Amino acid sequence: MRLGNKQLVFFGMAFMLMIFGLTSIGFGQIKNSTDGKVKVKKVEIRSQKDINSESEGNALEYVKMVTSKGDIIIELNREKAPITVKNFLDYVDENSYDSTIFHRVISNFMIQGGGFNADMTKRPTKPEIKNEWGNDLQNLRGTIAMARRGGNIHSASNQFFINVKDNRNLDMKQSDGAGYAVFGKVIEGLDVVDIIKAVKTHRQAGHGDVPVEPVLILDVVRIEKP
Repeated sequence: MRLGNKQLVFFGMAFMLMIFGLTSIGFGQIKNSTDGKVKVKKVEIRSQKDINSESEGNALEYVKMVTSKGDIIIELNREKAPITVKNFLDYVDENSYDSTIFHRVISNFMIQGGGFNADMTKRPTKPEIKNEWGNDLQNLRGTIAMARRGGNIHSASNQFFINVKDNRNLDMKQSDGAGYAVFGKVIEGLDVVDIIKAVKTHRQAGHGDVPVEPVLILDVVRIEKP
């Protein structure tokens, strides 16, 4: 089939727009083969910029946390906690959680990790973020929230914790004026969380509740929705 001049112009323009990512919508003149009339048809042209922006706007994101006790799949709620989710994923994308540990394990409370190496030396951190507590996400069993320093409500950086039971008291305003920001939940691997919460702990390098045998976070990566 031979293309007419108007059709060639349309396809040429569409090709250039796709290359340069200038727009996501193109208009072209298409000749009807039955009546010979020229009609205008809107054609969607998706650039890589559009796709990236769409991904950034997803309400839910997913990561797989590979630990020495098994894998944990976590759903992150960007809609309810956009600052916190972006911060967490920035660490993920830079492989900053790889080879860290769960350094604080309290069997009837939570398991905390993300900030220390196995020898209990600290990992570098990014600037601290705004506390997004009070976002309608509650500190229930299996949820993930940001750890922070008492007395400084906007001091979360790379450390997070997974609640091993309902900790509704963390949703309430603490003595320093804020609660703890939940930003997602475990959707697979809660049995792994339960294995971790049961490990034997001791005091090490000035820290309490440190597992005697390090519980490693080997890798954290983004994944598609399970």
